[in-house]
Amino acid sequence: MDRGEIETLITRVALNDSAAFDLLYDNVSSKLFGVCLRVLETSVEAEDALQDTFVKIWLHADRYKVNGLSPMTWLITIARNTSLDRLRARKRGHQDTVPLIYEIAAKGPGQEQSLVNAAELKHLSDCLDRLEDDCGSAIRGVYLDNHTYAVMADRFNIPINTMRTRLRRSLIKLRRCMEDTGLHPH
Repeated sequence: MDRGEIETLITRVALNDSAAFDLLYDNVSSKLFGVCLRVLETSVEAEDALQDTFVKIWLHADRYKVNGLSPMTWLITIARNTSLDRLRARKRGHQDTVPLIYEIAAKGPGQEQSLVNAAELKHLSDCLDRLEDDCGSAIRGVYLDNHTYAVMADRFNIPINTMRTRLRRSLIKLRRCMEDTGLHPH
């Protein structure tokens, strides 16, 4: 896949095109997995970092600008930074970095902002509750309770790759639910 095709896919992902996201994943995930594996040195951790990398790509594709730099450089930077964050967290004794919900709740010190954050947090919780097949519980387990994908796969008695797929699809649905009312994760 050439540079222009990858840029096009990133642009489509920024428009919430899940087919483009799947195509991007199919075409660059092995390269990004290699980046994660070089940093983390274990395939389980590298797989988890790769999943987190693609969540970040989905959430922040709109930040990619065609600026003369390679789109692969942008993607590799996300994978490398995600892996380094995991490595630092491991050295500190933590599995994951700050969860998304905590980031939302921690924004803005003012009273008005606190009310907005509380509404966003409530809406996020409602959206998580609407997800089918205990996907909301799985997302909470991974992103709030700092469980690994492997732990959650064991808890739900499903293969780890199935857990990753469910989480990825559930995060897409969660984002859509949040955007339906104009609220979305930052």
